[in-house]
Amino acid sequence: MFVVVWEFQVRSDQVERFVEGYGPEGEWAQLFRSAEEYRGTELLRSATDPTSFVTIDRWDDEDAFDAFEQRYTEPYRELDARFEACTVNERRIGVFVEA
Repeated sequence: MFVVVWEFQVRSDQVERFVEGYGPEGEWAQLFRSAEEYRGTELLRSATDPTSFVTIDRWDDEDAFDAFEQRYTEPYRELDARFEACTVNERRIGVFVEA
């Protein structure tokens, strides 16, 4: 399993929109489902800061993720631009594999 982890600081007035878009059934997950090797998304909210979130996206392997990025570059960029107003900051924490 290949996992991509992102951290987001969300604008307080955009939290609901962010949760809808980035959750397991949100627009991002819908785009990722275009790839057969996508295995799901988790959305976690900080227990101490209601505007701080982490997403965990799971893929079969790194090659599957790379193929998705290459094939869906334009839809990815379009969706990213649509959600840009929701966040103050976003950071890719890293990529991981199951131990």
